[in-house]
Amino acid sequence: MSFAPPLAGIRVVEVGNFMAVPFCGLQLADLGADVIKVENPQGGDLTRATGPFLDGESSNFVRLNRNKRSLALDLKSAAGKRVFERLAARVDVVIENLRPGTMDGLGLGHAALSARAPRLIYLAATGFGNDGPYAQLAGLDIIAQAMSGLMSITGERGAPPVKVGVPIADLCCALYATIAVLAALRARDRDGRGQFIDVSLLESAVSLGVWEAGRWFATGEVPAPSGSAHQAIAPYQAVRAADGYFTFGANTQAHWLRACASLGLDALTADDRFATNELRLANRPALIAAIEAVTTTRPSADWTARLTAAGIPCGPILTFDRVFGDPHLTARAFFSDAPHRTLGQVRQIGSPMRFSQTPVRIERAGPLLGGDSADVLREAGVGDDELAQLVRDGVTVVA
Repeated sequence: MSFAPPLAGIRVVEVGNFMAVPFCGLQLADLGADVIKVENPQGGDLTRATGPFLDGESSNFVRLNRNKRSLALDLKSAAGKRVFERLAARVDVVIENLRPGTMDGLGLGHAALSARAPRLIYLAATGFGNDGPYAQLAGLDIIAQAMSGLMSITGERGAPPVKVGVPIADLCCALYATIAVLAALRARDRDGRGQFIDVSLLESAVSLGVWEAGRWFATGEVPAPSGSAHQAIAPYQAVRAADGYFTFGANTQAHWLRACASLGLDALTADDRFATNELRLANRPALIAAIEAVTTTRPSADWTARLTAAGIPCGPILTFDRVFGDPHLTARAFFSDAPHRTLGQVRQIGSPMRFSQTPVRIERAGPLLGGDSADVLREAGVGDDELAQLVRDGVTVVA
């Protein structure tokens, strides 16, 4: 027997573009919240303009904004502001990722809204936070990756800087935002009041430097790039095979000994340079050269089969075409289809949160711009005559 999703009954207003807040809104919507995405009537969320496109709709948008409802609303107009105030008074959470002070300048920031609705939870996700010397700087994922130290340790030593392949600062900030909203809802249940939440791309990215902090604060050593290799364990990286690369990690001494036996490298267990993890780490170039002298003689599938049989963590390096057809993910029904008003069924990446009693939902793909304007505005108390006037004035659009 299953029950309603965990956040059923919670209402969220999202005012955001691109990634951080929309990805937070996606998590909350998957968990059952009614997420109302407030968008500029002139184009909407900027993600709508990013390709590739499916019959004029952004493929990225319809996946990043599933389970949400779209309200097209001009927040710069007096009428749009009044409607937003009425809407905010009826919801539990407002999440936004505009530049600090933007919503305050519109009269729609936390101070103004919470004065009318003290139980409101208001989250602002920014590049650098709502105060401090960097607060007004433009914040993008790549900037946060650069200034957080992440780019200084990503890639190969001596090579040009590279960022993490996915927008990790945006995504991590979004997940912290989700955690913070859930915690604030729990605190409101206990204390009866909402609160303001400040999360930033920079601090979210810096928080990921756990191993790097351990090294710097303990030794004063500045961490450097190490390619695919682990900061503190060896071997733990991608190694070459006859047909490419595969990954494995010997993260305990027992794993090291079993890995050597599986790979036909028993001689390395008697080599004083590799007797302990600390020595293997100090002599990593020689260690990997000795390993690859053997692993390059056979295909990666042979080595991963041997390591798997020995209980050693390992795996191939898959391109996304293989990931999206992976038999394990397919068997767990991680990919599914969700309906879209004009596109039909749209394939979705699933949620990694699996509940035994209150499952997440994937009910519909991202909405058309203004596709839910009429319903949301009527729920906020807007009558038919007022709705018609809002449409005529360009304050909203109804799709």
